[in-house]
Amino acid sequence: MSTATATSTARPGEVLADLLPASRVREVALVLGGAALTGLAAQLSIPVPGSPVPVTGQTFAALLVGTALGARRGFLSLALYALAGIAGMPWFAGGTSGVAGASFGYILGMLVASTVVGALARRGADRSVLRMAGTMLLGEAIIYAVGVPYLAVATGMSASAAIAAGLTPFLIGDALKAALAMGVLPTAWKLVGKR
Repeated sequence: MSTATATSTARPGEVLADLLPASRVREVALVLGGAALTGLAAQLSIPVPGSPVPVTGQTFAALLVGTALGARRGFLSLALYALAGIAGMPWFAGGTSGVAGASFGYILGMLVASTVVGALARRGADRSVLRMAGTMLLGEAIIYAVGVPYLAVATGMSASAAIAAGLTPFLIGDALKAALAMGVLPTAWKLVGKR
């Protein structure tokens, strides 16, 4: 095998963040950056009539962080994001913090989803449009599987009311976010020649 062929093939288990030079500083910066990106994206918040849960960029950021950084760093980024918000940093949706909010379950779901999509990315799920679509849809399903029941318990809603307020209004936006991710990550791999 020629050197050109060897260098244009991604190593098994590699995610985009692994292309940066390895160091402890890199690891810390990636985790801090992932948490900050999620917090910043949460501020892009649009209220949804009839729902205590707004539309935000937070879910897209959490899935992007997990996919680009891998399971461990994705988990650490979202754990830092959650813990800082619990401690009072106002960087949950709309500048809120704490665990009392009806949408805190979605944050817990993002923590799990970021880890799962990161593990799938290490298996090459971020290299093609179709695999990326499945990865994003699975990540979003995990977020809702945790967030909607938490919403029901936190607000006293019935299961059907929680689905109507905490899932249904977000499906079109989530499909658009998944479509964006389907284009962004496989394209990033092509641009760096690591297909």
